[in-house]
Amino acid sequence: MTDRRQFLKQSVLSASAMGLTPGLFANASGPNAPKRFIFIHKGNGLLPHTLAPSSLSAQDQEKEKRKEAFEINLADHDLPEWMGALNELKDNMTILQGLSGKMCTTGHHTWQSSLGVYKANQRLSTLKWATVDFELAKLFPSPLEHIELACFPDTGGNGRGNINGIEKGFSARGPQQPNYAFGSPKIAMAELFKSVAEDEGGKIEFELERRMLEFAAGSQSELGKNLRGIEKSKVQNYADSIESIRERNRKLDGMADVIRKHVPQLDDKYFAEDISTIDRQIGHTEILLSALISGMTNVVAFTADELGTTYTGISDLENERVNLHDVGHGKPAGSFKAEEVREKVRSHHMSVLDTIVTRLKSVPEESGTMFDSTMIFYFPDNGETHHSHGTEWPFIVLAGDNVKINTSGKYIRLPKYGEEGHKTLGNWYTTVLNAYGNPIEHYGDFDMGLTKFGIDQAGSIKQFLG
Repeated sequence: MTDRRQFLKQSVLSASAMGLTPGLFANASGPNAPKRFIFIHKGNGLLPHTLAPSSLSAQDQEKEKRKEAFEINLADHDLPEWMGALNELKDNMTILQGLSGKMCTTGHHTWQSSLGVYKANQRLSTLKWATVDFELAKLFPSPLEHIELACFPDTGGNGRGNINGIEKGFSARGPQQPNYAFGSPKIAMAELFKSVAEDEGGKIEFELERRMLEFAAGSQSELGKNLRGIEKSKVQNYADSIESIRERNRKLDGMADVIRKHVPQLDDKYFAEDISTIDRQIGHTEILLSALISGMTNVVAFTADELGTTYTGISDLENERVNLHDVGHGKPAGSFKAEEVREKVRSHHMSVLDTIVTRLKSVPEESGTMFDSTMIFYFPDNGETHHSHGTEWPFIVLAGDNVKINTSGKYIRLPKYGEEGHKTLGNWYTTVLNAYGNPIEHYGDFDMGLTKFGIDQAGSIKQFLG
């Protein structure tokens, strides 16, 4: 029993990181081409004032300062300097301000809160339901269903210790079911693309796994015949997990030629144990693009950084180990002020977004490109600032021409917290889910603090669906 459980622990851990699904996956072409979603979140807050266009009129500047609702076309305005990499993408961009998330865990860390819209912490019992990325993955099934990548912290807060391995991530597959994330491009490459491994060692490992799973599946079925009650149920769960992994492998085998064509071509530096944070983010970007373009998945969650992430490789600070927590408290790094360091980090993230969009635009699909059916969300893990309160949760959204949310090309500031018409993270995710076929009345917990203002929190943001 111990050997079986140890084997399953390792196998299911790897499988969970790759998001198993029992359903068939959609083709990457034809009239029913899948929609794709990429969730990129960052730690240390996203300061709302830094997202405002620098060319706002005096009247709109006053509205922005008072956090009053207004809307403008981005084509008529200059983006903030740190968003320069996205200047050519304004028609596909939404800058969304004014959402709140006080029903989430706030402060330094939120764990699964920013994707699940409930108060989460390190205890599994706090995971109430699947996070929004997994709900979207159910709507557009794929062999891997969902993958998660992370630049794990190595100190404090959510410190995982093994930042280059497979560890609990920041998404949830369901109640009390954390997802697992790949911490380095090296481990992601080894696990996601082992079915088409070219080296002899990789081929042998994949074949050994295949045979072990086949043997284990038979053993569990035979053992289950002699058990009753809870023990029988436990063994059946083990057997189902094994069969899910085998089904995943069968699907990957069937698309081996396509996967092989899109295996990431990465330099050796991206596989180093001491890889810099910037290179880790670039490597993860290549991995997620390959997984999407090959059709292995339609949904990716990517933790670009977290409060405990020690940054290395920042432009003009390549020889510095930058502590994000210190930056959040206003401490400089090298010769740069804290706000300048924040800007450098965000600027690099924008180059990552530009890389993703540019690559997806280069892949033909139906009468357009893969980007036409893609939404990318960039947002803070913990709200508006370092010690967040959750009164604001800014988003940058990049979306292709075939998406179902009517916000592209706009800077939108919604009514501020407590004012009539105010909207929450739950309203925003409900909008996205409703637009893509999930009829849920409301996704996420309500903010009890808003009840005193008489605000109806339920449902989608109707003007975004027009």
